[in-house]
Amino acid sequence: MSERPLGILGVPSSAAAHAPGLERSPAALRAAGLVTALARSGRRVVDHGDTSVARWRADPPERTNPHDVARVAAVLQEARAATAAVLAAGHVPVVLGGECTVTLAVLAAAADAGLDLGLVYVDGGQDLQLPGDHPDEPIADSMGVAHLLDLPGAHDTLAGLGPRRPLLAPDRLCFVGYADDEEDVHGLVPSVRVPATAVLADPHGAARQAVAAVATAADGFLVHLDVDVLDMFTLPLADVPQYGRGLTPPVLGALLTQLVSDPGWSGLVVTEANPDRDDQQGSSMRTLVDLLGSALTTGG
Repeated sequence: MSERPLGILGVPSSAAAHAPGLERSPAALRAAGLVTALARSGRRVVDHGDTSVARWRADPPERTNPHDVARVAAVLQEARAATAAVLAAGHVPVVLGGECTVTLAVLAAAADAGLDLGLVYVDGGQDLQLPGDHPDEPIADSMGVAHLLDLPGAHDTLAGLGPRRPLLAPDRLCFVGYADDEEDVHGLVPSVRVPATAVLADPHGAARQAVAAVATAADGFLVHLDVDVLDMFTLPLADVPQYGRGLTPPVLGALLTQLVSDPGWSGLVVTEANPDRDDQQGSSMRTLVDLLGSALTTGG
């Protein structure tokens, strides 16, 4: 798998987020030199462009739950079709969100193509919220995995996004790097969990544990990366930050390097890097780009 070209696809959407900003992330990553950084891996890099820009808009929860759910689904269906083109070209998808829900679209496209992928979910949370859990704050950004797994109470529009339901089985999922262990409030998800403390202690061992956890998937695994897995004090980019806990950039780099070096690695989704969190020089975005480029050069 490692010899295939990398196919970059932007999904510039904040439709499922808490507020605007993330729709500018793919452009900011490219401006920070992502294509050049990934090309250092020695592989050909093909930029497939972006889907339509979808900026957050107010949609009061008494009308829809999750927030603006029809528009979120439309964004994901467009991303699904665009990812299908990346896969059809034989490229390893490197998908730039936007917010976390984009991973539903990528796995839906993989399922459309007949691929059985696992998911290594590198994220500061687990995104297992259900629409009924917080009716006053029904943000789909925190519900992606709940809908991938089609947990009871999931919204049909999102849980039914792909060609099968659920899109993902719990034995093909591993949570890595989270600092909040209270998201599975319903006790419904038996997937393997590798918390931030374990990753900080041994990032290479954490990566090996994650790969082993999703080994039942026949066609490898996708890595989902939410930059909120990082301590905001070490790299200020996350749309929903966590302070004083989480990974450091060197630890995240070591984790990603180990993950993408595995023969089963089949794609990367980068989410939640909000340019509004960066300084005027864009130094944090460049640091993230350098981290991604180094991981793929060393490991991929």
